Amino acid sequence: MFELFNIGFLPVTYLDLLDISIVAILFYWLYAKVKNNITFQVLIGLALILGLSFITEAINLKSINWILEILSDIWLLGFIILFQPELRNLLLMITRSSLFQFFIKSKMSESIDEVVEATIEFSENHIGALIVFPRTQSAKMTIDTGVILNASVSKDLLTSIFIVKSPLHDGAVVIDNHILMAARCILPLANIEKYNGKNLGTRHRAALGLSEQIDAVILIVSEETGWISIAESGVLEMNISKHDLDKILREKVLEEK
Repeated sequence: MFELFNIGFLPVTYLDLLDISIVAILFYWLYAKVKNNITFQVLIGLALILGLSFITEAINLKSINWILEILSDIWLLGFIILFQPELRNLLLMITRSSLFQFFIKSKMSESIDEVVEATIEFSENHIGALIVFPRTQSAKMTIDTGVILNASVSKDLLTSIFIVKSPLHDGAVVIDNHILMAARCILPLANIEKYNGKNLGTRHRAALGLSEQIDAVILIVSEETGWISIAESGVLEMNISKHDLDKILREKVLEEK
């Protein structure tokens, strides 16, 4: 890297300027978020201790530096404990940013590829399946009724879950943010037993029931007919073509119009 100038014996390069700029932007963003509450005062206190620790280390005041290092460790731990809600909100803001969502959608797109392949195979072989994709609302209550997996989504995993002899084939799987969270989840049944003149099985009633309670897309494969259906907001779209499944599922789950 080319040197721009020197500060005493320290050379300053373009990379140093980029590094400082990124850190300055991050600190300014953090300052803008917390400047109006008590979190800012605690951050100032922590910054002062870290600054003094750096100075005492530079001028070789070993005893004072040792005390300040202990204080900074305690201060940091106390900050995490006291401001857990604020830190959680900060993480939520980061995960909802457009950049973060771009990577999540990329991973989710790969998961949908796996789901579509598995669903078509289920349809052709009349293997019943129920797959839940939460959107803007949490499906924690549903996840808690099943067996927690926290696994990567794959066609092989879905097949091993929904084959008839599997102990997990009854119930639904929940896929949230490209992670297969749980299997054998119990969904609430809708009160209706017929939809547009057609009798509904347990899977379709369960899918409709959950779609009435939370914002989610629920994919259903009928064991009897092999039909592929999708429940969303209390509406059931039945007998979806295998050729249209990928497009429809992406539109609903990824909101790609």
